[in-house]
Amino acid sequence: MPALYLQPHQARKSEPTVYENLFGDTIERAFGSGIETLEGLVEFLNQQGPEPQDASINWTVDSLTAEFKRLGDD
Repeated sequence: MPALYLQPHQARKSEPTVYENLFGDTIERAFGSGIETLEGLVEFLNQQGPEPQDASINWTVDSLTAEFKRLGDD
C-alpha cells in the first residue's frame, strides 16, 4: 500500500496572484515574529503591507476577517 500524504496545493483552483503571495508571505512573517491575534495581524499588515485591495482604507479586524473569508472561498 502506498504511503498517503497531503499535497499542499491539492485544493487550489488556480495559481495564486501576486497579491495573494504577498499577503500570505506577510501573514507568515507576522506569525514568525510571534503575533497571534487578529489585532496584531492588522497592525502588522498596516505597517508592512500589502494594502487591502480597496486601498482607500487601512486594514481593520473586519476587513481582515472578510479577506480571509474571500480567499478561503476562492
